[in-house]
Amino acid sequence: MFGNYLIGLREGLEASLIVCVLVAYLVKTGRRDALRPVWAGVGVAVGVSLAFGAVLEFGSRELTFEAQELLGGSLSIVAVVLVTWMVFWMRRTARHLKDELHGKLDAALVMGTGALVVTAFLAVGREGLETALFVWASVRASSDGTAAPLAGVLLGLLTAVLLGWLFYRGAVRIDLARFFTWTGGMLVVVAAGVLAYGVHDLQEARFLGCLADKAFDVSAAVPPDSWYGTLLKGVFNFQPNPTVLQVTVWALYLVPTLALFLAPIGSGPSARVKKQKATDEQAEGGASAGTTA
Repeated sequence: MFGNYLIGLREGLEASLIVCVLVAYLVKTGRRDALRPVWAGVGVAVGVSLAFGAVLEFGSRELTFEAQELLGGSLSIVAVVLVTWMVFWMRRTARHLKDELHGKLDAALVMGTGALVVTAFLAVGREGLETALFVWASVRASSDGTAAPLAGVLLGLLTAVLLGWLFYRGAVRIDLARFFTWTGGMLVVVAAGVLAYGVHDLQEARFLGCLADKAFDVSAAVPPDSWYGTLLKGVFNFQPNPTVLQVTVWALYLVPTLALFLAPIGSGPSARVKKQKATDEQAEGGASAGTTA
């Protein structure tokens, strides 16, 4: 449940922060008349995201078992790719997200109501579609016949909405860059489990082979129906008897991705610093030449 709570919290908070930035900017600049089209765009984005999730959930039920597994495995891999891109993007742009949104909103205000609706829809809709896909894949991977995974997601989303409101009211001040770094790292671990489960789906769909080649089997020590087995599955999508291919893919994704994600940003000299250094060296060279002359 914790893994799904983290997904709902992380993804929902991104969307909540975007809405807070848009609304706060319009209020502070005296453009309350533009709030209605912004909220309309947010509402459309939420509706499209919910509809997308419903299509994934109910549409797949009409398929054969092999087709369900093929669809589930494929979309799980797509979801991992999107979430991986998202956590890296947010870690890189968290400090400048407000300025970026302000620029887009200024351009939309000049263009009119329709542009405001589209701007809000695109800003929130991207997060909503990514959330719907990854939540569906994660809930499907950690489903144990109960409503706990979905309850975790909903609880995370509600927490994100509450935090977004508190941000808007100025009651909460935290380092967003650090927050997204830590939650992003944990989300990479969750994504690794979703990826491994997606590979297992593709093996069950007979799209990939080696389904019978088990890397290990600790079902006796970690029963899937035990409280700690359920906890491991809910947090890390842990499987007590994974295949060799699952473990290989899990390790090949998790180790380099987590290492790159946790590496310090700008550990080397930036392009701007290099350019400034080159300019200074050129100026010093020109000054030396003038002195010699």
